[in-house]
Amino acid sequence: MSSTWSTSDLSPPNRVVSVLALSALVLVWVLNLGTILPNRIVPGTGHGLLSAIGWPGAMLVTAALSGCLLIALLPLRFRYVSLLILVSASLATLPLLLEVFAARHLPENSPYARSSIGSGFWCLLFFLSLMLIEIFGRLGSGRGLQLIVVAVICGSWVWLFQGDGLESLSLVREFNARPDKFEQALWTHLALALGAVTISAGLAFVLALQMIRSVAWRRPVLSVVSFLQTIPSLAVFGLLIAPLSALVEAYPVLQALGIRGIGWAPAMLALVAYSLLPMVRNTYVALTEVPESLADAGRGMGMNERQLFFRLKLPLALPVIVEGVRITTIQAIGLTAVAALIGAGGFGSFIFQGLGQAAMDLVLLGALPTIALALLADALLSMLAASLRPTPATA
Repeated sequence: MSSTWSTSDLSPPNRVVSVLALSALVLVWVLNLGTILPNRIVPGTGHGLLSAIGWPGAMLVTAALSGCLLIALLPLRFRYVSLLILVSASLATLPLLLEVFAARHLPENSPYARSSIGSGFWCLLFFLSLMLIEIFGRLGSGRGLQLIVVAVICGSWVWLFQGDGLESLSLVREFNARPDKFEQALWTHLALALGAVTISAGLAFVLALQMIRSVAWRRPVLSVVSFLQTIPSLAVFGLLIAPLSALVEAYPVLQALGIRGIGWAPAMLALVAYSLLPMVRNTYVALTEVPESLADAGRGMGMNERQLFFRLKLPLALPVIVEGVRITTIQAIGLTAVAALIGAGGFGSFIFQGLGQAAMDLVLLGALPTIALALLADALLSMLAASLRPTPATA
């Protein structure tokens, strides 16, 4: 019986991991690891790796990345298991670099001073994450192991950021100044994105069925949803303000429902319009590409058309349909941030407030959760699509 951990004793060098490790090693020494700011707006003083955390910390980071480089190049036994342990441990303890940096350089008796994350830290996080993805692919391990590793890394970050050592971090201070607003932005962002995906999924399913039943519907429907996709998002948000305002003025009862020219209503309509193309296309393709031989076999077993659809065609089409939902969800989460420009709320409000105030850590307070939600949606829906794919029967 083969194991998911097994690798060849003399497997060829992994150029991907080696290039990523070397790039991370160079950039973490060249770029600033962190910055000390007098306050939230005034530019601060950047510190490189050696200045930021001293010789012991710099040598530890160098040793970890050099270890990844050597393990990737040398013909070692259990290469990817060793890389997994080393890279996962590095990612899990990465916030400690920021804690040491703040303890070394943050001035005392300066209540407005704060530390900020530098480009070197972001590059280190980025390349280590790419290395982890490559290792997962090489190990061929199941989703269970990947979820455990990611959960341990995320849990370590949450535990470290809840401690006192990172209170001076500018990103943490921005969050601590508005925890209620952050929670409200989270639920608003999720409601808009998931609401638009749910509505568009229902509409796409109905339209795809109509296109299957009547060929005359195919070209007009695909043309309309394709046209909606080509309109710039800001233009759609702006174009919806005037007609919705006129509609609310003509029917005041709509205002009582919270529908206005700005806010969630035009944002929801625009998000639904943008979500239709991948939903309709994937649903239509998935339902029409079920082999006709399988349908004939079902009819031979006495199934009627309704039973064929729900017991055969729909289950076989579900993985492709979920793939369309995955693409649409990621797209909707990103576009919801832009909808803050018309008062829809969500994490985009932090992004645009930060840009207006020249407070880049406030921008990050909106951008990072948006990225995290998109990555989480991608992972969960990819797992769902994989679980729905039929597996060949074994003797």
